[in-house]
Amino acid sequence: MAEPTRTLIAGGVVLTLGADNHVIDDGAVLIEGSRVAAVGPAGALRAAHPDAEIIEARGRTVLPGFICAHHHLYSTFACGLAPAPSPSFVAILENLWWKLDRALTLEDVRLSALIPLARCIRAGTTTIIDHHASPNAIRGSLDVIGDEVLRAGLRASLCYEVTDRNGPGGADEGLAESEAWLERVCSDDSGRLHGLVGAHAAFTVGAATLAKCVALAERFSTGLHIHVAEDRSDQDHSLETYGKRVLVRLAEAGALGESTLAAHCIHVDETELALLAETGTIVTHQPQSYMNNGVGAARVIEMVERGIRVGLGTDGMTSDMKEEVRSALWLHHHEHRDSRVGFLEVAGMLLAENPTIASQLFGVPLGRIEVGAPADLVISEHIPFTPITPDNVLGHVIFGVAAAPIDTTIVDGRVLMRDKRLISLDWTEINRRAAELSPATWERFQNL
Repeated sequence: MAEPTRTLIAGGVVLTLGADNHVIDDGAVLIEGSRVAAVGPAGALRAAHPDAEIIEARGRTVLPGFICAHHHLYSTFACGLAPAPSPSFVAILENLWWKLDRALTLEDVRLSALIPLARCIRAGTTTIIDHHASPNAIRGSLDVIGDEVLRAGLRASLCYEVTDRNGPGGADEGLAESEAWLERVCSDDSGRLHGLVGAHAAFTVGAATLAKCVALAERFSTGLHIHVAEDRSDQDHSLETYGKRVLVRLAEAGALGESTLAAHCIHVDETELALLAETGTIVTHQPQSYMNNGVGAARVIEMVERGIRVGLGTDGMTSDMKEEVRSALWLHHHEHRDSRVGFLEVAGMLLAENPTIASQLFGVPLGRIEVGAPADLVISEHIPFTPITPDNVLGHVIFGVAAAPIDTTIVDGRVLMRDKRLISLDWTEINRRAAELSPATWERFQNL
């Protein structure tokens, strides 16, 4: 059996992050096969491994790849669309998203995934948790996305959005697609695919369908991925229809827990915050989306104080977690009218909580550079121009790394981009094909 290839990233400022959070000036990371084999001073590792392929970091910052806790790859073709003016969040869903997802074919699904996957690589996002919907192309849609994730070289947890809004047949098809995907994940040997059971939101998922989602998740020992109280309309519907608030209803249905991702949780009350903490349910925060939709801002600073795990996602607005973390910080400064608020919490979402969430889902240590961990790491163009220490790493990431391009992206030891050039995907061809296909998608959208 051939020995694993050795690659040495040398001559950069290595930020290991994780619990140890070392900063190694003129550091190096040795990769053997798909794993980190050594971390330390560049001189010592160069001498010990003279036959390794060298990637020169040239004083730039080497750190773990970023993780996106909530994405919508299918939203890609919304770029440039001009839907009807939408005075409310529900109108945004009806005029844009629920028309776009119904317009998608399987080929649209493929290209809608490829473009943000390529953007992930370019932005240093190496792991995503995605929530997919394509009501007229349900069966096989997660396989299509999963195949492209593997081709791109990234790591992804996928789910299909089960909902009753397209009738009982649509809900059943969504459940069947979810089951098929979870079965595939069970037999996957790449280590880069995962599955959750997707549900759109409580206001489009009735009691019977929710029970089926919970049963399916329990059968495969996974969790749900569901939008929660993104707008007040979700709570209004729950109170009018069920006489209880959204998270109370979900808790009673057995839908909450340490493996469930509850996206948004903007309009929740004290009882619901207590439920999130008690059940260990994961909340994901998507600040750019909130500002774009005008739905408010989640009380994530308070959630963190209560011990609720809060991750950071993009909601499909971008694939760039560097952009999202800065937006989150500015949002909370603005919301609280206090520049002291949110720095540690927001940085922690990106650099501590997202890795913890992803490590739990995939069963391997992600979001840190340590011996034995998957070699998911990036080289940022940020060359520290002020002193960098373990105590100020967060500031360098948010104000330095997050403001700089990514030069090199590596996942499982495979180089996906080097010198800002995509290797695993053909960026020009993907965009050319999407430009050919998307006008027909838009025509279907306009005819719905």
